[in-house]
Amino acid sequence: MEKLRIFARQLKEMNMKKFFIAAMMFLPMTSFAQDNTWEQAQVVDNTSKYLVGAVPEVDGRVTFQTTISAPGKTAAQIYALLREDMQKMTKEPNQIEQSRISLEDADKGEIVGQYQEWLVFKNKPLVLDRTRLFYTLIVNCKDGETKVELTRIHYLYDEERDATTYKAEEWITDRYGLNRSQTKLARVSGKFRQKTIDRKDYIFSRFTKLLQK
Repeated sequence: MEKLRIFARQLKEMNMKKFFIAAMMFLPMTSFAQDNTWEQAQVVDNTSKYLVGAVPEVDGRVTFQTTISAPGKTAAQIYALLREDMQKMTKEPNQIEQSRISLEDADKGEIVGQYQEWLVFKNKPLVLDRTRLFYTLIVNCKDGETKVELTRIHYLYDEERDATTYKAEEWITDRYGLNRSQTKLARVSGKFRQKTIDRKDYIFSRFTKLLQK
């Protein structure tokens, strides 16, 4: 009888260990799941888009700029569309609660949004590699077009272990984001450069589709 009780206890302990291992494998997919649906629209068939000149600097600051045409739309119409969409962006699943619209000036046609969001490099069971991305989005609306600027970019990485802050100017420029021969992405900072360019392309494309409907 005593041997039977010992065997039952050992069996119970084995089952608990299996349950614990299974729970640990499942935890990252539930607690740390990241929404990356925006990346589904990114189809990259040419890695040269990430190489020399892909990260421009204006007055020493990394700044992405574009002008989007909006045929037949007034400045007020463009302003209203972008204001609504930029506000919507602050509530999307990849955003952190500090994301907000910090300036609205309908008379000047200017909107400024400050965003904090997750960029995910790898998301697999037991492995979640991500960074917090900070940036400012500025739009200036005129009749028939808008100018868009994405700037003041920095990152907060490895928060769970040894949090490190990187400024875009010291991390994703040609000097830091590419290898010495500038023929491919750098081993570590290159993934930040690639994901930032992808995110910029997505936002600019999103606004273009919105204004050219």
